[in-house]
Amino acid sequence: MKYALIGCGRISPNHIVAAKNNELEIIAICDIDPACMEDKALKFRLSASTRRYTDYKELVKKEKPDLVAICTESGKHAEIAVFCIENGCNCIIEKPIALSMADADAIIAASARYHVKVCACHQNRFNKSIQKIREAVEMERFGRLLHGTAHIRWARDYEYYSRAKWRGTWEQDGGALMNQCIHNIDLLRWMMGDEIDCVVGMTDRLKHDYIQAEDLGIALIHFKNGAYGIIEGTTNVYPRNLEETLYLFGEKGTIKAGGTSVNVIEEWNFSDMLDDPEQVKRQFHENPPNVYGYGHTPLYADVMQAIQEDRAPYVDAVAGKRALELVLAIYKSAAEGSIVKLPLGQCATTDFMGRF
Repeated sequence: MKYALIGCGRISPNHIVAAKNNELEIIAICDIDPACMEDKALKFRLSASTRRYTDYKELVKKEKPDLVAICTESGKHAEIAVFCIENGCNCIIEKPIALSMADADAIIAASARYHVKVCACHQNRFNKSIQKIREAVEMERFGRLLHGTAHIRWARDYEYYSRAKWRGTWEQDGGALMNQCIHNIDLLRWMMGDEIDCVVGMTDRLKHDYIQAEDLGIALIHFKNGAYGIIEGTTNVYPRNLEETLYLFGEKGTIKAGGTSVNVIEEWNFSDMLDDPEQVKRQFHENPPNVYGYGHTPLYADVMQAIQEDRAPYVDAVAGKRALELVLAIYKSAAEGSIVKLPLGQCATTDFMGRF
């Protein structure tokens, strides 16, 4: 299967490794900065036959890849994705899938029209710990879900933002919730039943006066099944990343996933006693080198299988839209000081220009 990578920045190594692990034929890479492209080609020993492009449209037209990964700044995801889809390319789109509801809808519509597969890169869904928790949800071991919480307590400094000028801008990124926290926000919504009634949020920029968007976001969610959700996301933790945790509380079960990127089960208690909690904690424990975890390789494997079997990817474009929608709803609630009902209408990060 012919593969191309568009965008050779911070997250691209995970995609290159996943492509190589799945024995994809890496026919081309693309970045507007040739030096960045060459750096990745050298570090990951890409073949001399892997062509380099600074124009993604030229790459797609000339190479006609079967699968493209889009790893550029977030504000360009939708434009690139729609072009790739219209030219018959299946896509893996880094999170967030887009920065507006309209762009997410355009990706979904194009995918259906041109009959190609689109995956939102929420790779933490493939963590061993998360797969085990999802199995318990689908088996209804929790009984009635009561509430769940997602905590993302991380650190980002001036050096991080200065390395890429698009970071922290409303036009190309958003803030802590949209960039750093969206993976765990996706997990919370997915685990709690997806369907949301309303959202109340507060956001602020407490420490990073050199970015446009928030560095702290707190939200309360009411799900349509009657359960509640709480989100706490920040990039203000001193001096380094502290934790990313997910809690689920039900009538008959309690779990806590923690670690670097919710890859460790720390609490596992169910009234049915189908398994030994200590054994589960030992078995479903990963220790990845960074917050990106190990999920990219199985995500790639699933997308390849989805193409071959003509089915939707495990994490499809609709899932990507749901995560985006929840973040935008929090932004909207915080900006307006109101309760926001879902589904969300037209909304985009650029609606919040000048917020702080």
